[in-house]
Amino acid sequence: MLNKLIADILPYMPRKFVWIFSKRYIAGETIEEGIQASRELNRKNIFVTLDLLGEFIENLDEAVENRDQYMEIITRFTEENIRGNFSLKPTMFGLLIDEEICYRYIRELVAKAAEYHNFIRVDMEDSQCVDREIKLFRRLHAEFPENVGLVVQAYLKRTLRDVEALSNIHSPEIPLNFRLCKGIYVEPASIAYKAYDKVRQNFLDILEYMFRNKMVAGIATHDKFLVEEAYRLIVKYQVPKDRYEFQMLYGVTPELRKSIVEKNHRMRVYVPFGKEWFGYSTRRLKENPKMASQIIKALFIRG
Repeated sequence: MLNKLIADILPYMPRKFVWIFSKRYIAGETIEEGIQASRELNRKNIFVTLDLLGEFIENLDEAVENRDQYMEIITRFTEENIRGNFSLKPTMFGLLIDEEICYRYIRELVAKAAEYHNFIRVDMEDSQCVDREIKLFRRLHAEFPENVGLVVQAYLKRTLRDVEALSNIHSPEIPLNFRLCKGIYVEPASIAYKAYDKVRQNFLDILEYMFRNKMVAGIATHDKFLVEEAYRLIVKYQVPKDRYEFQMLYGVTPELRKSIVEKNHRMRVYVPFGKEWFGYSTRRLKENPKMASQIIKALFIRG
């Protein structure tokens, strides 16, 4: 009850107050802050995925601005020799307004990344976007099979079927590249698992399918149980180190992250930054009110 109350009132609180909660999980507002956070992670032998904050735009002028910012990000981070790649949300480029324009802008970004022999991950958003984003990924993959990947979400009941369907564009020489996460959007029980153990089991079923079919898996979790089970599956299928990595969010479970790196597994951290941090933070809190406990810790424990 308290968590939900905090989540409901947070969007109306001063930005400085919300930043107390947010600063642990967001690198900052500027490219320079994103570069600094990424470089610090690189020093710890951790790769990064850079993400400019923003989603669900209301007009296509915003899509142009987001494309131009991403162009600058790709260039700047490459010139700074940051070890990492890039992630984007299609609704930042007008997915729900004009799919063709969205595709055109994102294609420009993937082409730019490809010039630098780099990689862009297409994020998966809420259920209204799933079919559109799979369609978008297929189009991009047809032209840039080595430079684009997709996020899939284990809490959706359809996800294993989606991965199986995508196997028709998979090849062992240029394998499909997925980021597998649990998922955070609030969806009805008719399409999404609600029980914790069901989500966990689906995560492992999807991961095992990826390993069995020699796909590349980004194992995106902060759940120690799933990390341990992933270790087991890696051994079972003798997965080469270039066919998997663990992935975590910036500022979350640093001790578990450190233990994975110490076991000589590749780790990649998702580094979000940008001026849209306020909307990102409040939306994420409303989607997952349990995160409100982190605000209490930030205020009364971290000072």
